[in-house]
Amino acid sequence: MDYDAIILGAGGAGLLAAATAGQAGACVLVIDHADKAGKKILISGGGRCNFTNMDTTPSCYLSENPHFAKSALSRYTQWDFLALVERYGIAWHEKTLGQLFCDGSARQIVAMLLDECRLGNVEVRLSTEIGEIAHADGQFRIGNASAPQLVIATGGPSIPKMGATGRAYAIAKQFGLDVVTPRPALVPLTLGPDDMLFREISGVSCPAFARVGDTSFEEAVLFTHKGLSGPAILQISSYWQPGQTVCLTLVPDAAAKLRTAKRQMPRAHLKAALAELLPNRLAEALATRIGLTLELGNIADAALDTAAETLTSLTFRPSGTEGFAKAEVTAGGISTAELSSKTMETRKVPGLYAIGEAVDVTGWLGGYNFQWAWASGVAAGRAIAASRAGSSRN
Repeated sequence: MDYDAIILGAGGAGLLAAATAGQAGACVLVIDHADKAGKKILISGGGRCNFTNMDTTPSCYLSENPHFAKSALSRYTQWDFLALVERYGIAWHEKTLGQLFCDGSARQIVAMLLDECRLGNVEVRLSTEIGEIAHADGQFRIGNASAPQLVIATGGPSIPKMGATGRAYAIAKQFGLDVVTPRPALVPLTLGPDDMLFREISGVSCPAFARVGDTSFEEAVLFTHKGLSGPAILQISSYWQPGQTVCLTLVPDAAAKLRTAKRQMPRAHLKAALAELLPNRLAEALATRIGLTLELGNIADAALDTAAETLTSLTFRPSGTEGFAKAEVTAGGISTAELSSKTMETRKVPGLYAIGEAVDVTGWLGGYNFQWAWASGVAAGRAIAASRAGSSRN
């Protein structure tokens, strides 16, 4: 059975690539080993799918080539995808920091993508193992299907319980493509025994600035029985490297606030002052770590200033991450040096493309990775259609 393109992976990137190419006249086959299309879409955003972000810009992405994502993102923007969502009558709302969610269910996004595929007469084969990929005479062959164009849209190994694998990297190796070492991203960080005090306040959350090196995010931090999580930590985890410290600012201007507390409640202890600024259990843990036991009125200002440093620069050295099992996405992947930023086609193997999470482009938390999936998928879909049109003219 001959097609114009075979797309490996029925996730967001693969489905939109297939729909784009199919509606432009290409004959497209999508293959996925999962029993449902868009499995990661279905669980995203608490089941409501954070499908894009109003504030998407290339600066919100990590890659060995920070400029690579610019082309695709500029040619298929968040507004383009939002227009598609609205065309299907899917109600949506904006939460914090530009994040857009379905009012109803993530199932609506998957249904929309499958409807778009049907409009392009795309064939979608689920519960189908990819098997061996043969390549000869300009044709890619998988089982009984062959095509001059093949798209790697199998994602990364994050959330393996959803069927995620590292198959993209095996395919890349088969065709001699470089891969930037994959690692968990948007993932909770684990703490060692030295920070047991904070692991014991599992479930406590508070707003904070989280910083690694020169990169910082201001959102909620969650203390867990294993370490640190919450949006600020997930964001910073994509930048964290083993051995680095994570610095939390829990109370900005802490020195001034503690001195004010000393004047206003001189007979209170530090824990009481901290409880005015932070959740009670966290205040107690911090007071224990700081170790000042006198009433505030009897503590020298210099000692309060030293205590304030803990509140403005609480430093942890994570022992690691919770791994791909808990990672929302994968950082690293097929090197962008192997790809055209306009078409997502590989330079070494004509007709071979890589899109979405399989590629070394990783977005921030908050809909950015979906927008990369849409943009890179459309880029490849348009290129497939253009190649088909060119072949037809010849």
